[in-house]
Amino acid sequence: MVEPILVGDVILSRKPHPCGGSEWTVTRTGADIKMKCNTCGRVVMLDRESFLKRRKALVSRGAELANPSGTMI
Repeated sequence: MVEPILVGDVILSRKPHPCGGSEWTVTRTGADIKMKCNTCGRVVMLDRESFLKRRKALVSRGAELANPSGTMI
């Protein structure tokens, strides 16, 4: 099963950013993934395939959008 990518997820990248940081926060999902470096604030967009290759681990899960019945919207 493929793990969903949610807005607010904090991921660890395989290679560090030139600023030295390796943690990124996902700010937008879709065909492209937009993420922000937690160290310097740089914002980058990657296509989903590149994002999946470059992430190493999920550090923390973002807020999930759920309706009162608990199912995903």
